[in-house]
Amino acid sequence: MPRAPFLLTIAALLWTAALLAAPAALARPAFAAPSAVIYAASSRICHQRPERSFNLAGTQLPVCARCFGLYVAGALGAAAAWSSRRRLGRQTRAVLALAAIPTAVTWTAEVAGLAAFSNTTRALAALPLGLVGGWVFVQLLRYDDPLLDDHQIDRRRSPVRGG
Repeated sequence: MPRAPFLLTIAALLWTAALLAAPAALARPAFAAPSAVIYAASSRICHQRPERSFNLAGTQLPVCARCFGLYVAGALGAAAAWSSRRRLGRQTRAVLALAAIPTAVTWTAEVAGLAAFSNTTRALAALPLGLVGGWVFVQLLRYDDPLLDDHQIDRRRSPVRGG
């Protein structure tokens, strides 16, 4: 089994669990420091605006609703990639672009001041992109997986021909 995609999947699942555990961990002295690290790391990748974030047990999650939707769905997509040997092939870019539309539309409408969406809508709009992104990323890393059938790899596009 290829290590990189497996480790990526485990990391995505652990990161999602850490995002969910961090608010409760802040209240416990023994876990406050690790929780603070999660919040600090999240601040490098997310604006963490309180009005755009979910709360768990009365404490804001380390990331906004949109990022949370991306992370949860990305972890699920990565895990789902292990149950599939099918590749998207030439449609990969198109499927990723289609999956990005809900996120792009909600983000653009908000930035342009045309609409304001709820946190639930932001998170739900991010789900398709996270799912497809996680699945595609793991599948790309699994390219050399011996469990994949040889006919699923388009040798005409591969830089290595004939083995």
